[in-house]
Amino acid sequence: MQRRLIVMRHAKSSWSDPSATDHQRPLNKRGRGDAPKVAARLVQMQWQPEWVLSSDARRTRETMAGMQSSLTADLPVHFSRALYHSGIDAVRQEVGLVPDEVQTLMLLGHNPGWEEVIHVLCGEDVVLKTANAALLEGDGESWPEALRGHGTWRLRHLLRSRDL
Repeated sequence: MQRRLIVMRHAKSSWSDPSATDHQRPLNKRGRGDAPKVAARLVQMQWQPEWVLSSDARRTRETMAGMQSSLTADLPVHFSRALYHSGIDAVRQEVGLVPDEVQTLMLLGHNPGWEEVIHVLCGEDVVLKTANAALLEGDGESWPEALRGHGTWRLRHLLRSRDL
């Protein structure tokens, strides 16, 4: 089965509160504006996710909240501490939660782990800035099977929020 994977970095976060931990940092004004634009563009490109696996950090939660108005109302979103500043190993563990019938999955999280995920899956070195999304295509009967290999996915597009 052909699979589509959206690997997205959270929108721009705020550094205005020095007492906030990294996990607690919210989005800034630009980030709150970029998230819905990226979601609208994904829908326009017919890359709407059917399921989302996300870090549980405040900035990823706020990014997802900003995107929800453009995406399917009942979109399943699973927030996981395991995806906070993680990479391919955590993704491979968490992807077992995703039903086999889901064709388009979005991963929402952080760097440098998300750049590593892209590199491992498709062999491409991509700079993933805030609110950027790499759109990948691959194959597998299940999500764990599809994400098992190295270099078996194809990078189809890099969606940059600054271009929207």
